[in-house]
Amino acid sequence: MIATIHPINIQGEILANASKSSMQRACAAALLHQGTTHIINPGNSFDDLAAIEMIQKLGAVVAKNTSENITIESKGVLPFSKELNCGESGLGIRMFTPIAALSNAILTINGTGSLLKRPMHFFDEILPQIGIQINSTNGFLPITIQGPLKPVDITIDGSLSSQFLTGLLMAYGAAKADGVTITVRDLKSRPYIDLTLKVMEAFGTIVRNNDYASFEFHTEDQKIKKESIEYQVEGDWSGAAFLLVAGAVAGSITVKGLDVFSKQADKAILQALSDAGAALSVEEHQIEVKSLPLKAFHFNATDCPDLFPPLVALASFCEGTTVIEGVNRLEHKESNRGISLQKEFGKLGVEIKLQDNLMLINGLRNGLQLSAVQSGTVHSHHDHRIAMASAIAALNANGPVTIEDAEAINKSYPAFYSHLKQLGVRVITEI
Repeated sequence: MIATIHPINIQGEILANASKSSMQRACAAALLHQGTTHIINPGNSFDDLAAIEMIQKLGAVVAKNTSENITIESKGVLPFSKELNCGESGLGIRMFTPIAALSNAILTINGTGSLLKRPMHFFDEILPQIGIQINSTNGFLPITIQGPLKPVDITIDGSLSSQFLTGLLMAYGAAKADGVTITVRDLKSRPYIDLTLKVMEAFGTIVRNNDYASFEFHTEDQKIKKESIEYQVEGDWSGAAFLLVAGAVAGSITVKGLDVFSKQADKAILQALSDAGAALSVEEHQIEVKSLPLKAFHFNATDCPDLFPPLVALASFCEGTTVIEGVNRLEHKESNRGISLQKEFGKLGVEIKLQDNLMLINGLRNGLQLSAVQSGTVHSHHDHRIAMASAIAALNANGPVTIEDAEAINKSYPAFYSHLKQLGVRVITEI
C-alpha cells in the first residue's frame, strides 16, 4: 500500500490504542494461569493477533466477547500443534519459546519477514542449560525444541534484548521455581522488565528483583492464585509517542487513555518533548501537547530504542543539532533502524549522522531549516515505526510525503492513518 500524507495544522483528541507490550504479556500470563482470564481493551495489531494464535496452539481457548473484551480459558501449556508461528513479533518468539518448552512436546517455532533475519543464538546457548533440547538454523529461525524446562540457577547476557529475560521469568514462574536465581549481565531496556514483573504480579507470581542484576524465585512469596482474573491492557505509549510529537510539530493534540504511572519504557517521550520545549499538559489519563518553537535536545534512548523514530521526526523541527544515544540497540529491529532512518529522512532533506552509539539530527538554524523537511517519497523498509515517523514529519513538510509499504503500521498500530484523519490530516491511500 502507498499512503500520501499532506501537511496540515492538526487539532483534536485521540484515544490511545492498546499497548502490544502489555497485551502480549497478558496473553502469555493468561495461558500460564490455570483458570479464566478476562482481558479488557485487547489489542488487534498483527503482533497481538500472533500472540493470540500462539496461546491457542499452546492449549488456551480464546473467546472474543466484544471489541473491548476477550475471555481466555487455560489449563496451562498443553500444545495441540507441533508447528508454531510468531509472525514478525520479536517479543513473541523470545517470550513464547521458553514458555512452550514447559511441555515435553517436540515443537517447531518459526516466524515471518524480518524476524527470520533476527539472531536467536541466545536460545542455543541458554536452553540446554535448563533442560531444553534445541536445534536452530545456525542461530536463526526456525528452531525445534523439546522440554520440559527445568528451572535452575543461570547467568544470561541482557545486552541484546530484555525480551529473552521476559520469557525466562514467565516460564520459571509457571514452573514453580523455588530458591532459584536468574543472574543478568548488562541488562538493557529495564522498563520492559518492570512491565513483565507487573503483569506477572497481577496474575499472582512474585519475583524478587535485585536491582536488575539478578531475579529470585521463592514459593513463600507467591500469592494465592485466583480462579478468575481480570486484566486491563494499558494504552500504548509507543504508538502515542508519534501522536504527541505530531502535536509538538504541527498544531495541538490531546491523547487520552495513557497511564502516566505506566511501566512502559516509551513513556520517556514526555521527557524528550519537555527537553525540546513543547507545551505539555500532563494529567492522570490524558496528555495535551501544543506546538511552540522547539530546540535541539540530548536524549539517551538505550532503554527505550523504539522512541528513535518519533524522536527523529521531532528533532527535524528543532533548532540546532539533536543528539540521541543508543544507536547500537537499533540493528536488530524490523529493519536496521538507524540506517533506515538516515536513508529515508535524507530523502526528505533531513541530515542524520551516525557516530558510534550516537545519532545526530540537524534541524533548524536561526529559525531556518538547514535541510528543510521536503516533499518526497520514502519507503518504510517494512518497519512500522519508520512509516509512522515519516507520516509525522510530513505534517510540517513543504509538500506531501508519499510512503511506500505504508501498511507496515499494522504490526503495532492498525488505526494510525484513521487517527491522523480524525485530526484533520488528508491521507490518500492506494493499494
